[in-house]
Amino acid sequence: MYLIAIAWLYVALLAAVAEDTVLGGILTFVFYGAAPLALVLWLLGSPIRRQRRRQREQAANDSADSGGRQ
Repeated sequence: MYLIAIAWLYVALLAAVAEDTVLGGILTFVFYGAAPLALVLWLLGSPIRRQRRRQREQAANDSADSGGRQ
């Protein structure tokens, strides 16, 4: 997955370099490269973040349950 992200940024960078002005290049890189990529990676990472949060909550509940019993 990271290979696709790197390739996406590379193509966006090449498109930005081909722009006539520096501002146009920056805007091209941000709006065609960095922003869409950040959104896609955030959306694809949602299930993993949800799973990790559930694991942390489960571990906290297990430690609280075992800590009260002696």
